[in-house]
Amino acid sequence: MATIMDGKALAAEIDMRTANRIQRLADQGITPGLVVILVGKDPASQIYVRNKERRAKKLGIHSIVRNLPETISEKELIKIIQEYNEDPTVHAILVQLPLPEQINEFHVTMAISPTKDVDGFNPFNLGKLLINKTDQTPIACTPQGIMSFFKKYQINLDGKKAVMVGRSTIVGKPMAALLTNANATVTIAHSHTHHLSELTREADILIVAIGVAHYIKAEDVKPGAVVIDVGMDRDSNGKLVGDVDFESVEKKASYITPVPKGVGPMTITTLISQTVTMAEWSSEKNG
Repeated sequence: MATIMDGKALAAEIDMRTANRIQRLADQGITPGLVVILVGKDPASQIYVRNKERRAKKLGIHSIVRNLPETISEKELIKIIQEYNEDPTVHAILVQLPLPEQINEFHVTMAISPTKDVDGFNPFNLGKLLINKTDQTPIACTPQGIMSFFKKYQINLDGKKAVMVGRSTIVGKPMAALLTNANATVTIAHSHTHHLSELTREADILIVAIGVAHYIKAEDVKPGAVVIDVGMDRDSNGKLVGDVDFESVEKKASYITPVPKGVGPMTITTLISQTVTMAEWSSEKNG
């Protein structure tokens, strides 16, 4: 049976360290500022934003949620982003995805200043990650949270064969870069990959973010593999489940993340921690 990697417990541990860092900034008269921009009323996005706001306020971060109408134009949204770019009390800006069809996601990502891009999606920050020059560089929160699991559970990535199932800019591509920078040998697989199971069965480290409930079964996993499930799906009964069939894979893996209480809590914790880090960078620059 696999060791279950407890994201909720690890998140609480990191939150305690983050709270101490926030206090040190407070002693300098600095309050980390996070702006989350939510366009429209997507129910899942509203839940994510509410959870982020709750955690931020609990830890003493100045959190602003800017709710904007579904009908807002791209030009108006970018103007609002630029105002926050110029606001010295704001250290981190996040635009919740998805966006309405009249707004180009890439243009919005480009509009966020790289120094305030808490999600790490700006091409400048992604480029620095790719070439492993990450000093004072925000990195996508979910992949960074996954790296915290590896550190906590002392999982050595050096020379390991890692398969990343999913190629999004949010998870797959930055995760592959982080694994490569940690000296793993990385394969990115996705919905167009032929004979996917042959690849996943070779993986020492298997990370799944494909968005299909229970997509990965026990027969797709190498005995003793470390399995990270990024999926947030609903089964036929409406129960929250992952992309990995937890019950069968748990018996075969050495480590596994559950859904819920796995990667999800770590994403929000990493967002808050990175906001504080960006406030620290700002104070160093201005100090």
